[in-house]
Amino acid sequence: MKIPYQQLDETTLNNLIEQYILREGTDYGEVEFSLQEKTEQITQQIKNEDIYILYSELNESVTLVSKQEFQQTQIK
Repeated sequence: MKIPYQQLDETTLNNLIEQYILREGTDYGEVEFSLQEKTEQITQQIKNEDIYILYSELNESVTLVSKQEFQQTQIK
């Protein structure tokens, strides 16, 4: 189930974003970004709906997934 980012408090949203950044790894090409810069980029992607916040009732967990990943799971 998709969760609108506006329903999360700022601390919770930031924690989810930081977990997502750390899960994605640290190889961002030639340019290195600080955690704050990466957080701002991901926040903007969430607002633009390029990344979704998903809640899994089965796993009772919340995660961030790219729009592409989400669409691929809907096809299967």
